[in-house]
Amino acid sequence: MPLRFIGIDPDTKTADSPTVWVDQEKKELVFQGWKPGPELEAECARFEVPGHAVGIPDDEAVIRIPARMAQMIREACDAVERTDDR
Repeated sequence: MPLRFIGIDPDTKTADSPTVWVDQEKKELVFQGWKPGPELEAECARFEVPGHAVGIPDDEAVIRIPARMAQMIREACDAVERTDDR
């Protein structure tokens, strides 16, 4: 998988490392973040979206990314969109 590193949480400590990458081949954003607490995960699992099953599918996960990484996420979105221009 050809990952392109976009950025890491600027306030990261040695053990914390929320990170953003772009998978240029699959045109996907890839995130490493904090696992949610049980309350947040349960709240997400209960969320109802019309046309979708309630719950978190086994092949998906909820993660938390700090808002201070918004610019990195925008950059990753731009990078994915640019791969369509080739």
